[in-house]
Amino acid sequence: MFRAIVTTLLVLSAAAALAQQPPAVIGRAWVLADLSSGQLLGSERPDERFEPASLTKLMTAYLVFTALRDKKLALDQRVTVSERAWHAPGSRMFVEPRTPVSVDELIRGMVVQSGNDACIALAEAVAGSEESFAQLMNREAQRLGMQQTQFMNASGLPDPRHYSTARDLYLLVAALIRDFPAEYALYYSQKEFRYNNITQHNRNRLLWLDPTVDGVKTGYTEAAGYCLIASSRRGSRRLVSVLLGSTSESVRAQESQKLLNWGFQFFDAVKLYDGQQPVKEIEVWKGDKSRLKAGFRSDFVVTVPKGQAEKLKAELLATQPLVAPIAEGQRVGVLRLSLDGKAFGEYPVVALESAAPAGIFGRAWDTLRLWFK
Repeated sequence: MFRAIVTTLLVLSAAAALAQQPPAVIGRAWVLADLSSGQLLGSERPDERFEPASLTKLMTAYLVFTALRDKKLALDQRVTVSERAWHAPGSRMFVEPRTPVSVDELIRGMVVQSGNDACIALAEAVAGSEESFAQLMNREAQRLGMQQTQFMNASGLPDPRHYSTARDLYLLVAALIRDFPAEYALYYSQKEFRYNNITQHNRNRLLWLDPTVDGVKTGYTEAAGYCLIASSRRGSRRLVSVLLGSTSESVRAQESQKLLNWGFQFFDAVKLYDGQQPVKEIEVWKGDKSRLKAGFRSDFVVTVPKGQAEKLKAELLATQPLVAPIAEGQRVGVLRLSLDGKAFGEYPVVALESAAPAGIFGRAWDTLRLWFK
């Protein structure tokens, strides 16, 4: 259900206009989203291409976590550091070619220390070369719906063909938190990491300033400016802010905090239906049952301006005629929401049970009925 909500509501909700306007933000582009519902609460220049700098490492992490899940890597596996990784420019964890390093250490070096050398070593461990790894990155970006993104390397080093957008980077971090919650919790809240007798601090200042912030990643190059993706969980809600092109480390933290506070203060997440709870029973033709339970596979949540939840109205529009066979999980309609009389959004509704074909006489009878419908 999460994927469906993200797909259908990755636009600035019209309802947001009813809330207080978003704060002025120092940065070239930004997005604020509620992961509880998958909705964007506000944005500025969300689809303009920018250099993502070290925010690129979120995709590198996603692919490394995928390789670990698929048993293609192991956390205690020792990786031999190549000359290319050793000589990586920019931020480093200071790996050495004479000392094999574990995958776990490389992940911490990539996430906490933002080590470009760690990224190259991990890319080579997963795909054999950084070039092959970049192909995997772009393939995964397309699968996640990142339509305005192209990766040329694993670390985010400048390249005119290496770009993304605030919206696409939100899609990426949402997928990372959704698909790898344990790994996200383990690595992205870590404040410092010591390797090769060198201790480096996580550059995400919000980890120290706001106890509800538990990640995710900073980035900086001269062209990109100061970037920060931050995630904050307060109660059952999790908000994610994406800020690109701010003016300093302190300002990117300050502006990201401002966005998160605005989202929590002026919006509510409302659970309308429990997962697997029927929203409605809809008519089925030529099936072994005449009605079918329809709803959502997981809890269905929407985010609305604070105090506006009672003004939500829902209408389920079933696919008609709905003819058996129907598989559990198959889309069978759409839930149309309005807020205070204005269109709010449409969400796919699925079958919560299956319906097999009726016998020959049942199918013939419904065929006759459909002629006159």
